[in-house]
Amino acid sequence: MRFVLVIVGFCLLSAGNAWAEKEMTTDHAEETHDHASHVEKEHDDHDREHGDEAQHEAHEEAEHHEDADDEHDHDHAVSKPGIAPTEGTEDAHDRSGDGQEPHRDDGHDHAADRHSEHDDHADEGAKTDGHDDHDHAAESQSEHDDHADESISTDGHDDHGHADEGQDEHADEVHLRPEQIQALGVKTERLVARPLGEVRQAPGEVRINRYTTDRVAPRIGAQVIARHARLGDHVEAAQPLVTLSSVEMAEAQGAAVVAAREWQRVRSLGRKVVAESRYIEAQIAQQQSRAKAISYGMTSDQVDTLLRKGASKADGSFMLLAPRAGTVVADDFIIGEIVEPGRALFEITDESVRWVEAGFSPTDAGQIHIGDVAHIRIGSDRMSGRVSQIHHVLDETTRTRAVRIEVPDPEHRLHPGEFVDVAIEAGEGAPVLALPEEAVLRSQDGDWQVFVVGDELGAYRPVEVDRRYAKGGLAVVEGIAAGTEVVTHGAFFLASELAKGGFDPHNH
Repeated sequence: MRFVLVIVGFCLLSAGNAWAEKEMTTDHAEETHDHASHVEKEHDDHDREHGDEAQHEAHEEAEHHEDADDEHDHDHAVSKPGIAPTEGTEDAHDRSGDGQEPHRDDGHDHAADRHSEHDDHADEGAKTDGHDDHDHAAESQSEHDDHADESISTDGHDDHGHADEGQDEHADEVHLRPEQIQALGVKTERLVARPLGEVRQAPGEVRINRYTTDRVAPRIGAQVIARHARLGDHVEAAQPLVTLSSVEMAEAQGAAVVAAREWQRVRSLGRKVVAESRYIEAQIAQQQSRAKAISYGMTSDQVDTLLRKGASKADGSFMLLAPRAGTVVADDFIIGEIVEPGRALFEITDESVRWVEAGFSPTDAGQIHIGDVAHIRIGSDRMSGRVSQIHHVLDETTRTRAVRIEVPDPEHRLHPGEFVDVAIEAGEGAPVLALPEEAVLRSQDGDWQVFVVGDELGAYRPVEVDRRYAKGGLAVVEGIAAGTEVVTHGAFFLASELAKGGFDPHNH
């Protein structure tokens, strides 16, 4: 009975040991599997290969553990009490007993080594992919920042210095091409000190210069056949304007042809053959017929042409020619119209010099003299001229004396009928530096400035001045030397171009 109890106890003890060994093996396998899953999550690409190897090794170890458990159970079964184990059995039991702990230890150590290896590899990977890359990125960023700082230092500070240097040199200049200067009408004059006397001001009106104007009209009644010029056209002297036809002209042309031929016959015969009276009569008739045709409106050249061509051209047609070069400012007629003698068909004027007439009080007019400088202002435009005539009769309506001013106008900026402001310098005063008001402008910072000619062709730069006062369209300035070439027309455009460039002429 005791023997039976011993055997039962021994069996129970062996079963407990086997169950404990299985539980330890299962826990170890689960731990290994969990670790492999964790590594696989963090290193999806790199550790997938290592995870496959780990699973393969774990499978081999599990098979190894099962074989070891079977051998261990077998050894325990053979080594029951009462049965004398053989030497092979004892050796097997010893090997099993000796190999159980080493196997458990080796398996645990192997898993631990694998865990440590994976941890070390993960740490190395993290160090390589994380820390090292971070250091490399930081190093690259540092190099990039250093390069950027160097670029900023080169492209920013240094270039800014060069830009400032270049700007300081040319920032206060406006450069124009010759065609721009001509198109904008930029004009300059050398600043000269001159006496500026009392200024008399009055409204004025632009008028046609009648001394340089011609009216073209027929001298006989005629019909308009053709037009050769139109309103606004610029014509040259002797240029055809209109073709007319007249019965009177036809009679005069026919008489001129007959008289010319008779005179030619008598002259060819000579005084020895032809009586003296007949000779003189033929000569006078030829001259009178020619003069009559010219008086009707033909020119001497037209008569000569008529006489060469003969009676076939004596049809009464003739052309009126331009008496001077100028602009057609009137052409009041239509083709086919019969016009009376003296009826003005064209009005041609030379617009290079205009008249401006202004009415002054008798007192002011008494202070004005022929040759005095006059300043004309029409809108923002400024022009200058000189007094040419002073009327001696007062206007019955305004009770003023008309003062006539001749204003050079080669650009045709003035037109008859326009109202202007007139300022005339009367008397003598202290010499001052005076410019047209349009030449003195406000700068960006509010100071007065004028534009002077720069060192280069087409260059203009602003110069700050003191504007003392204005009189009669003139601004008296100080702070600039006499003899300086100053812009008198077009300064506003130059100031606009300077403002577009964002330049500060005073380097504030």
